[in-house]
Amino acid sequence: MALSSAAVYIPIKTMKEFDDFNFSVEKYTKDLTRECVGGSDLQQRKKEIEAYNETTAATLKQTCKKNYMEFIQTAKEISHLESEMYQLSHILIEQRNILATMTDGKTSSHLKAESLEAESTAATDDLENSHATRAVKEMVQGFNGNLEGKTFLNEGALIELDSNDYRPIQRVFFFLFNDVLIVCKVKHDKRLDFLTEYDPKKIAVINIKDLDGVKNAINIITPDGSKIYQSITAAGKTEWIEKLEEAFRFDQQKKPKKGQAPQPPTRAKQQSKSSTPEKETTPQSPGEPKSLEDETPEWLSTASEEIQTLVAQRHFEDAQELIKRTQEFLRNDNRKKVPQADAIETKVKQQEQKLISVLLKELSNSHNRNLQIALRAAKRPLKILVEMGRYRQASATLLKVCAVSLRVAQREARRNNADISELFFCDLTQVACDFLTAFEKQPACVSALVVWCNAELQYFASQLIKHYLTKGTSLESVAKCVERVRKPSTKLTEIGLDISYHLEGLLRTTLESLIEESKERLLDSVGRTEESWQPYNLQTKSNLKRLLLELDVLGIDVRAQATGDTWINLTQSTVVFIRHFLQLTEYCGCLAKCETLLQSLELLLKELFIAQHSLKPPSDMAVDPNFVMKNKVFLVDNLLPIAIDKFRQISGRQCEGLRELHTKMSRQQGAPLPRQRSVYTTDVF
Repeated sequence: MALSSAAVYIPIKTMKEFDDFNFSVEKYTKDLTRECVGGSDLQQRKKEIEAYNETTAATLKQTCKKNYMEFIQTAKEISHLESEMYQLSHILIEQRNILATMTDGKTSSHLKAESLEAESTAATDDLENSHATRAVKEMVQGFNGNLEGKTFLNEGALIELDSNDYRPIQRVFFFLFNDVLIVCKVKHDKRLDFLTEYDPKKIAVINIKDLDGVKNAINIITPDGSKIYQSITAAGKTEWIEKLEEAFRFDQQKKPKKGQAPQPPTRAKQQSKSSTPEKETTPQSPGEPKSLEDETPEWLSTASEEIQTLVAQRHFEDAQELIKRTQEFLRNDNRKKVPQADAIETKVKQQEQKLISVLLKELSNSHNRNLQIALRAAKRPLKILVEMGRYRQASATLLKVCAVSLRVAQREARRNNADISELFFCDLTQVACDFLTAFEKQPACVSALVVWCNAELQYFASQLIKHYLTKGTSLESVAKCVERVRKPSTKLTEIGLDISYHLEGLLRTTLESLIEESKERLLDSVGRTEESWQPYNLQTKSNLKRLLLELDVLGIDVRAQATGDTWINLTQSTVVFIRHFLQLTEYCGCLAKCETLLQSLELLLKELFIAQHSLKPPSDMAVDPNFVMKNKVFLVDNLLPIAIDKFRQISGRQCEGLRELHTKMSRQQGAPLPRQRSVYTTDVF
């Protein structure tokens, strides 16, 4: 008693000892065993250590999570600060450009006042060009081009944006001369790194409307592709558009005019020259009025550029509406009032082809592992393509996308041991419904759907044969697999697409070979077990009861053959054959729903029954012939009619082979033979 009370007052070491740098496990264990009395104290101390371990682990997780969140917050702050530094840098560059513009304005006004001094003007231009050339060579790293004799037009900083989501990519700096546009990358140390150069006559500039997410942006179409750049201010954007247009027409402005008598150009001609260079070469008939171009709507003259902008901004519906509006306008009598109708129509048709190619690419990229997501993503480009009359291209692309999604879903279902049949036919039904809805007014596209369904069905059947109907598969597995395929395939008949017959044809050869293989295997198993030709003893009442219930479920009642508490007045092989034959009849009934397999299945059941019925005891075995005949009579009179009826109920067809066999064997059955008696002899007289 004193020992136990002493254990209560033993001081317990605090858990802070684990945090000591010089902590020793062996020393702590020895001290612990010395202080604790009995196993209960050690168990209590163990629980405390485990609780401390869990608390420490939880604290460590919380600390790690807290540090991770702080790291993310710090990264965000750094990103915001970097963005602000970028903006500040752009503002400083813009301020420098404004000061340079003001200086240039003063210089230009001074030059206008002294416009008669041509030599002074040329000298000023040469000086400015030389300064710009020297600045490019000194500031831009990696540029080795020749700028001698080139006219400097503009310079400034821009931000390159992603064409998909308008996300800033990098800061760039432009140097624009009369025949070259130098693009540089702005590094973090404010140095310029040469990226590329373009000929201003081989690029196109498109004004992008201000959106919620991006403002003051322009789209420059280069030989390398389309690129979007953003200016800091709207004035800077306008200035770049004007300067790039000036570089485009630089040679035309410098070219001397030839004519009999130079005349000052009218306002209409000046507008014509500034809008499109093609209008300069268009001859004007003497009967046309001088202000004919004023009758061209402003939206029509810029329709091609507007369509290109809308496509670049992914406003496909607006682009399609503008194309339709332009084509309808040019079909009417208004065409005669538009002198450049043919040129505008040609450009709009080119933009229409580009829009179609973009939509087809958008549709082809909408494939996904989930078919529902793929169909949802394909609705927008599909609807526009249908409205534009591109039915065949849209239907073919949509079916390719659906084929990829279907096959990926089947592959994942096989990996997860899921039912691929239900999944395949449900997806096929969904594709057919969405396809018929999208192309409801185009019945000619239904043929493409039928061809696609047949191709996908062939692929599905090949995968079914490869993974589930392999050689050596039991007839039970074959029947269950075929039944799982047949039930969902009937759903397509609700939308007018019946593929059941085609599916049966694809599986017929494989199923016939599996039925033949199962028949040979079952016939080999008949008679292999040694038979004693005695009544079947099940040892216990529960075993007998379980067997009778199992046979009741199969549809046959053998209670009349039960004798005593554990006996059945049939051989063991007969009882086993009854159970197996009725199960086999169910499987054959499921497969016989297809008429093409009926003959093979009837032959299997018939030959198996004949093999069991023809079993005889060995000649050297003393058995009761009446008992042997009783087993055979039970098979013919009891088992065979039940099997015939079960086959008809499941398959909906008559099993003519078993009916003929039943009629034939019923006639051949004769009277039971007399029981053999032993004859004893003796020598006693």
